[in-house]
Amino acid sequence: MMSDSRWRLIGVVVVVVGAVLSGRAQTGPVPSTSRGEWPTYGGDLASTKYSPLDQITGDNFASLKIAWRTKSPDASLSMTLEGGGEWQADSKTIFGELNRINPKRWRDGQPPFIGNFKATPLMVNGSLYVNSPASVGAALDAKTGAVRWVYNPKSYEAGTTTMSARWNQRGVAYWTDGTEERIYWGTGDGYLVSVDAKTGRPVPGFGVNGRVDLMEGVPRAKRGDRDYLNALTYSVQSPPLVVRDVVITPASISSLVSKKEQIPGHIRAFDVRTGKVKWTFKTIPSPGEFGNETWENDSWSYSGKVTVWSMMSADPELGYVYLPTNTVAPDYYGGHRLGDNLFAESVLCLDVETGKRVWHFQTVHHGLWDYDNPAAPNLLDVNVNGKPIKAVAQITKQGFVYTFDRVTGAPVWPMEERPVPPSDVPGERAALTQPFPTRPAAFEYQGVTVDDLVDFTPEIRAMAEKSIQAFKIGPLFTPPSTQGTIQRPGTGGGGNWSGAAVDPTTGRLYVPSRHAWAVNRVVPPEPELKSNLRYVQRQRGTAALPQGLPLFKPPYSRMTAIDMNTGAHAWMVPTGNGDRTRNIPLLKPLNLPPVGGDATLSGPLLTRTVLVHALTAGGSDNGPRLVAYDKATGKTLGSADLPGTPIGTPMTYSVAGKQYIALTVQPQPTGEMPEVVALTLP
Repeated sequence: MMSDSRWRLIGVVVVVVGAVLSGRAQTGPVPSTSRGEWPTYGGDLASTKYSPLDQITGDNFASLKIAWRTKSPDASLSMTLEGGGEWQADSKTIFGELNRINPKRWRDGQPPFIGNFKATPLMVNGSLYVNSPASVGAALDAKTGAVRWVYNPKSYEAGTTTMSARWNQRGVAYWTDGTEERIYWGTGDGYLVSVDAKTGRPVPGFGVNGRVDLMEGVPRAKRGDRDYLNALTYSVQSPPLVVRDVVITPASISSLVSKKEQIPGHIRAFDVRTGKVKWTFKTIPSPGEFGNETWENDSWSYSGKVTVWSMMSADPELGYVYLPTNTVAPDYYGGHRLGDNLFAESVLCLDVETGKRVWHFQTVHHGLWDYDNPAAPNLLDVNVNGKPIKAVAQITKQGFVYTFDRVTGAPVWPMEERPVPPSDVPGERAALTQPFPTRPAAFEYQGVTVDDLVDFTPEIRAMAEKSIQAFKIGPLFTPPSTQGTIQRPGTGGGGNWSGAAVDPTTGRLYVPSRHAWAVNRVVPPEPELKSNLRYVQRQRGTAALPQGLPLFKPPYSRMTAIDMNTGAHAWMVPTGNGDRTRNIPLLKPLNLPPVGGDATLSGPLLTRTVLVHALTAGGSDNGPRLVAYDKATGKTLGSADLPGTPIGTPMTYSVAGKQYIALTVQPQPTGEMPEVVALTLP
């Protein structure tokens, strides 16, 4: 049921009235999923999203019931505004009041959007830890959902958010040395926060009063910039990575730009106790540094982004961290940054102690498609042709899995540089080739031909053919054009930040994906922008069909299981019936089989017994649900209703002998405050 705990404001820390914090001495074993905990975003530093818990099975999954529901920490903002009282359920009221107080606060003219409550909770010693879209952190009782503390760094007061995904947070990080326990997260205004895990109070010895300014020392970074299309600010929207007493932070730097000058996405590591910079790796190398020659005409000196906005992985035994980097800004026109542009769209392996490059692999040369490496690389041990390999697998928006020896960087299966189409945009020079893995096969559709168009009936096929006539089509890596190129997968993937899950007992990789496409068009900038770019990206016109008809053949979302010992697909199933598509008037008489399309970006969860995925439909009254799949076959074993649309990736934990599955959801209507929901067996 809904937690109705009452709150008292103490400075910027809110604690439950009457709550008793248990004295949890961290002198026992290291927190791990093997103890029924979930201490990092992906469950472990290998980002497997796997837990050996087995109380919840395919046989009893349908019996799951809601154990508790607790509102997003953003609900506590109403108390700051009103000077007390209970949490506010209506997000529009909260941010409407903030907007009334200072209507010029927000850089894009809109108050914070709190629906992006994408955090995957952590669980250690009976507490769940989350953060909110407005960068408010909280600890919840894992058994009841009662709030133990809230810390509000008030990052929204800066009034800026830099990404097109506005007001966005995916989680926090945990650290302990056996005595101290700390929680870390990045904020929307570019700070790294450290608080005591038991109380939520800022750690005095970390940076300045518990926070480090991440924009300090970064070229061209400028806090408080209100210019929406040229903001030189950045935020943190994904959890930091904590390994070997080092905190490594991701960064989100705007892609929505009309100037070629932007913030470079340096990767930096900070001392876990003091917050002092331990090392910096320049993802856009300066003269004399490896890779600088891939930036022609001194474009390294002004280009920006090329960072990690998503999650990261680490092998603490090797002392290596694995970083998925993104595209250069702007994303779709590269005429001002000719060359391959290392280390954009690469898998980077760095030494965690020094930040030195161990190896790298660029998955996209001279990116023009916003094909960021979107998720944490998955670490797994495989046996290929009798040879044991410590491997790392990177899923991508373009639908590939790139697999390497994580010690040496050598591809596990051959990579082929294959010719790809040239660009016809003036000043652009697309890469002549792109790297194609020979195994595994792609897990999503790639490129566009007429044969790919929907063909449920001849009438619908004719409509689809007519709808694409004004646009350019072609194979994967066909560049953007002035007429508009239909890109498949689109900028949302394929794969995305939800990532994949690994079963360490079998070596199988489970990849959820969406059949996404986009129209990418570049045009000369409007004079009022006063841009120094030759071309900017604009979406004018679309190839969408009427009545919500799909443009391409199904499935529209799927789950693919890949045997990483052989590189072969074990199975693929559509995720959901796709009734919104099947019930379109022109399609309903056809009685189509399941076509997928019920998936959000919520990621997979693996346990010893089942694969769990959250869908938007198919439950009671066709509402949202959790689904349990057979790991060996993909068969649906059971489902459990959710009280709202899934937002974040589910996790699992055990407390007092009971296994729970928890995730964030958006109740309807969308003005309601998002929630953390925990389910367990009755």
